[in-house]
Amino acid sequence: MPFLRWVFNVFVVISVAEFLPISCSSSSFSSNQQQLDRVLKLPGQNFNVSFAHYSGYITVNEESGRELFYWFFEAEEDPSSKPLVLWLNGGPGCSSIAYGLAEEIGPLHIEKDGKTLYLNPYSWNKVANILFVDSPVGVGFSYSNTSSDLLSNGDNRTAADNLKFIEKWLERFPQYKGSDFYLTGESYAGHYVPQLTRAIVQHNEKNGEETINLKGFMVGNALTDDFHDHFGVFQFMWSVGMISDQTYKQLNVKCDFQSFVHTSEECIKVLVIADQEVGDIDMYSIYTPPCTANLSRLSHIWRRKTKVGLLRRPYDPCTEKHSTEYFNLPEVQDALHVRSMNSPWETCSNLVSEHWQDTPRSVLDVYRELLNTGLRIWMFSGDTDAVIPVTSTRHNIDAMKLPTVRPWRAWYDDGQVGGWTEEYEGLTFVTVRGAGHEVPLHRPKQALTLIKSFLSGKSMPGMELVSDS
Repeated sequence: MPFLRWVFNVFVVISVAEFLPISCSSSSFSSNQQQLDRVLKLPGQNFNVSFAHYSGYITVNEESGRELFYWFFEAEEDPSSKPLVLWLNGGPGCSSIAYGLAEEIGPLHIEKDGKTLYLNPYSWNKVANILFVDSPVGVGFSYSNTSSDLLSNGDNRTAADNLKFIEKWLERFPQYKGSDFYLTGESYAGHYVPQLTRAIVQHNEKNGEETINLKGFMVGNALTDDFHDHFGVFQFMWSVGMISDQTYKQLNVKCDFQSFVHTSEECIKVLVIADQEVGDIDMYSIYTPPCTANLSRLSHIWRRKTKVGLLRRPYDPCTEKHSTEYFNLPEVQDALHVRSMNSPWETCSNLVSEHWQDTPRSVLDVYRELLNTGLRIWMFSGDTDAVIPVTSTRHNIDAMKLPTVRPWRAWYDDGQVGGWTEEYEGLTFVTVRGAGHEVPLHRPKQALTLIKSFLSGKSMPGMELVSDS
């Protein structure tokens, strides 16, 4: 997630399984390493699973010893016929294992005791093979043998390392080389995903063939353009009554033209006032109560306080706390083949975020470039998120000036409005009603409907009319 670190800078200022056979002709090394990465059973897993899953490391730079940690889940049924989906969380500096996997789209989620697992009934591995990677180095279980690497991360190197990761991962798992491949993610992955998409397109062009069978990408509540994102955030906050007229005007004057990641002192001063006016709520999900647990990570001026539990389970606003407890257990790290760590595992790395280097003010130019490639491109937005709200995404799409193919309409899930959608030439936009920054966490069932539509290339479902006969 998903977390945008522009506000983290403000906060610092103001507060200091069953075995599935492999049917492929791969090298013996790839096959052997693949099986060494196999996760057989996890602590707290009191149930069997019908899918294989693997975790381990891929070296993306031999010279400095940069190693990215991955966790891969095969589809529940017939994985060889399903697409391959890579999920990235943002930050920059936040773990895809912590968020995307453990509380959003992964099949294994963590109970309140921080020790026990349960199956997510809306996991995306019902429709795809899902690959999670902690990126860049210094995030989650990923690391580098060169300590200065943790202080020099940025957008360009992250894209290059992620491309190398995909190439080498497909060498280890050659049975998926021909699979349709999609990139997905949220928040600062609004930078990672389109930049990585462009890197893959250029890689395929350079090699004269589609060595990576990329078909499209989808991003949610995504940082896209600093001006439009700031403008949309302040508009959203004002429109729902979170800030005063005066503060709204000052935010637009002092912050609209600022970087999200490298915020100016003038903007910070107004953000402090906005924080006081907003009060003690969760900016990632403004209508849900906060977690009262004392979390050690402070990721935002609007502190990370709440989560919404999965449907059919009791409401739980503290899922991040449970992940922190579970992934710090030595027996869990052993089961996941984690190499020895010098410090406790964290959901997000402040070190990485505070030392982030290059970050363009906009990736709209990347979108304009990719819109001509024929790739499937979707953007989605939870409409109760105040960090990168629906207003920000709509301003970004409007800036692309795309012709409308199918006008704005409601889409439905089990007869209820799930959100709204509009289809443009080359891009589809979907909102998810009642979801916060982490859409699959807040509305897991609707998020599964979303990924099904995206992968199939079909429009979001409409109202189904029931015949009286």
